[in-house]
Amino acid sequence: MSIRERWNSLSRPAQWGILVPLLALIYFLPVLNPPIIATTGTDFPTAMFDVARYALVAVGLNVVVGQAGLLDLGYVGFFAVGAYVAALFTSPNSSLHKLPYLWTLPLAMVITMIFGIILGTPTLRLRGDYLAIVTLGFGEIIRLLADNVTPLRGQSGFERVGTNNAGQPFYDNATAWYWLTVTIIVGILLLVGNLERSRVGRAWVAIREDEDVAEIMGVATYKFKIWAFVIGAAIGGLSGALYAGKLGFVNNQSFDVVTSMLFLAAVVLGGAGNKVGVLLGAVVVAYLPLRFVQIAEYNYLIFGIALIILMIFRPQGLLGARQRLLAKGRQAYQRLIGRGEQISGDSAMTETR
Repeated sequence: MSIRERWNSLSRPAQWGILVPLLALIYFLPVLNPPIIATTGTDFPTAMFDVARYALVAVGLNVVVGQAGLLDLGYVGFFAVGAYVAALFTSPNSSLHKLPYLWTLPLAMVITMIFGIILGTPTLRLRGDYLAIVTLGFGEIIRLLADNVTPLRGQSGFERVGTNNAGQPFYDNATAWYWLTVTIIVGILLLVGNLERSRVGRAWVAIREDEDVAEIMGVATYKFKIWAFVIGAAIGGLSGALYAGKLGFVNNQSFDVVTSMLFLAAVVLGGAGNKVGVLLGAVVVAYLPLRFVQIAEYNYLIFGIALIILMIFRPQGLLGARQRLLAKGRQAYQRLIGRGEQISGDSAMTETR
């Protein structure tokens, strides 16, 4: 019996009995600083925050790419919008009314949702390469606006982002930022998991597998694609606001196409459509260059080769997307067969036929 089958055969309390200690270990990683995974060129808590930031981005992008099957190459645009919202409402370089930093997190989500609607409404009738090109253009538009719109301060950027009226940062150590980000990831995973098991999640899967068939069967494909785009945008904006608060500085140099490709690489590498997979992909993409600094300058080459090899030998990613029966169906199947439910084939996005 495979690990996946063993896990699915466990009761819910037994699963939580494993997850809670694992989550506690993840929380205390910056404090424990295990020698085997400690980074040499970067402060370990800061490295762990970067990993957590990438993980949150990967969860948001997975909603768009993995769940709904929409190829988004400009996700960094939503990330940038969230970062600039935090900067505009907390930095002393901005003329806007100052808000407490925590208030900017939900505000960043709302504003990026609006941007998601603005972008998605005219473009989500496109598919495949055409949608990818439009989203790529959106990411570049956001970066160029930051460079050319005077209030956004171009390369000069915003300093002391996330500070209060006394100039004190919201958190003054990377460990606290890591804990905040991990807590948010847990909450987002619970929400996204519930969505996957709902009517919305089933509609996303239908659209991902075959949009034409889904539409023929009565799925409101356009509406549910907007839902995916908006939810993904909100999570991207939230991650951008966290990044801006931790770094304390925002300018237009952090939101280029390469960054967007790394976000997408985390999802594809880990396994689009699989929440645990994209978290693993984010760890690989964010952690390895920080752990092995001697090869950091070759990280794009290494990731490129890794993705090529992965697409040849395991196109579904390290942990491919699987569709499970719903809770009641799982229990019925266990009573009938006597073990965990069988899991359907891999996503059509990554399947080679």
